[in-house]
Amino acid sequence: FISEPIESLVEEAKELGDVGELILVAQDTTKYGKDIYGKPSLIRLIQALSKLENISSIRLLYCYPEEIDDELIAAIRDEEKVVSYLDLPIQHASDPILKRMGRRTSNEDLRNIIDKLRTEIPDIALRTSLITGFPGENSNSFIDLIRSLFPEMPISMVDSEGTVYNMNPSEKTTH
Repeated sequence: FISEPIESLVEEAKELGDVGELILVAQDTTKYGKDIYGKPSLIRLIQALSKLENISSIRLLYCYPEEIDDELIAAIRDEEKVVSYLDLPIQHASDPILKRMGRRTSNEDLRNIIDKLRTEIPDIALRTSLITGFPGENSNSFIDLIRSLFPEMPISMVDSEGTVYNMNPSEKTTH
């Protein structure tokens, strides 16, 4: 991950003119700043961008669940320019599959994070991406995914088309 300094991003946002909504997106937006400030600094970036008059709203994409903490939830809730929307790529809900994927969350962690988001920000819209057909996934894993997510962890949309994408293994994929 390579972050641009907050000051540079604020200047760039000013130069955009009246943009209305500004979308913050990265491979993992929640890790913003860790490489240059020694700790995640997304909240500082949100606060700095929120002060700009040419931006009416800020939307966050690709915020991995394991990086969402109480401070970030409070920033999403309390910064009036931040849209009550979060792209939360959970990708699966079966513990064995999450482990094989190298994810740092469990089914219980995901439930807790989503419950906390919905409690702290009742009107939040959550978007996610899911992977099915991952090597080692069987029908039980897939059933775990469906039972865990719907309706217990209501997600506002899977994607704009309501699509669940299949995992397409490459030559180097291990089974």
